[in-house]
Amino acid sequence: MKKLFASLLILSVIACKKNPEKFINDKTDSTGSVKTDTTKVTQTEVSKDQALKELNEEIIQTLKDKNYRKFADFIHPEKGVSFSMYAFVNPKEDKSFSKSNFIKYEPTKTLFTWGTLDGSGDVYKATIDNYLTKWVYSKDFATGQVAFNEFLGKGNSLNNLKEIYPKADFTENYIKGSEANAGMDWKSLRLVFEELQGKYYLVAVVNDQWTI
Repeated sequence: MKKLFASLLILSVIACKKNPEKFINDKTDSTGSVKTDTTKVTQTEVSKDQALKELNEEIIQTLKDKNYRKFADFIHPEKGVSFSMYAFVNPKEDKSFSKSNFIKYEPTKTLFTWGTLDGSGDVYKATIDNYLTKWVYSKDFATGQVAFNEFLGKGNSLNNLKEIYPKADFTENYIKGSEANAGMDWKSLRLVFEELQGKYYLVAVVNDQWTI
């Protein structure tokens, strides 16, 4: 029985090593050891973190697969979802959709105004599909770093996400810039979540990048 227990323990350790956390802000210290009981998080916090990590991965995969019908399943049923082209969130001007309107217009060729392009100031118009494909998922964020309630991409535009959504949680999917462009071609995709009846839903999609 002792040998069986030891074998199971070894297998468990090996399995954990094969599935490292993608999130960069896990609950470990600088040595890689688990933090002591003095900084122990509650089971509720662990459950929330895990739920949002999984939700983030699911949404990023739907965007990668261009499965926008499934994307609609994650939209907040009461608040809908809003889209910000850059780090500055402007509730009065950012394009927003209720879940029903997103489902209604997503298959169509209807053009919507999403904001203005940095530098030129030109109005950016696109269908829902084109906006999600060409702007929101402009990089392969499924391969990037992911942070929870932490900003990785830091540019020269005002980032007011926490002021607009003070009680929400968010994930950031980050692609670092290239050496050829001195790192200035980095991009981030932030997903903002709020809870409703014990379940987390998407309320905002915020892109960020270096601006002029």
